[in-house]
Amino acid sequence: MKLNQATDYAFRMVLHMSLLPQGTKITGGELAKAQNIPDRFLLKIMRNLIAGDIIKSYRGVDGGFALNREPKDITLLDVVEAVEGVTYLQRCLYDSASCSRGCHGHCSVQEAFAGIQAKLVRDMKAIDFATLAQRERDIHTNPSTCPHHNPQTSQVQDA
Repeated sequence: MKLNQATDYAFRMVLHMSLLPQGTKITGGELAKAQNIPDRFLLKIMRNLIAGDIIKSYRGVDGGFALNREPKDITLLDVVEAVEGVTYLQRCLYDSASCSRGCHGHCSVQEAFAGIQAKLVRDMKAIDFATLAQRERDIHTNPSTCPHHNPQTSQVQDA
């Protein structure tokens, strides 16, 4: 499974908003600039997050976007499903008739992927944005807690 770029941007957007005080509104332009996301792409992603009940939109002069739920009530799975829809590792997990062997979802490979899929969903449901926001604060308060931090250069290295 490979998550698309829009989902990565959505994670960054929700995390950024989770770091703000609850109820804080931010404009699309401010969020795009803060997270280095193209404006037009950000607005498309925002529509998905609004439809997924993760973000709410405010119109008018004082308009902008805010989280629609507390960060503790938004999970990685919520964001993935808002942007990409329900995601499966193997087609036969959602369409047993797609099996070219005619197994209709009853084979050892399908069973293995069903278990992996269930664990992935469980793990993504278990990680909420309040936890991610706290970890983000910890990383930026003490960069040496980041596993990609190089103390010799005092910089964070790419993974």
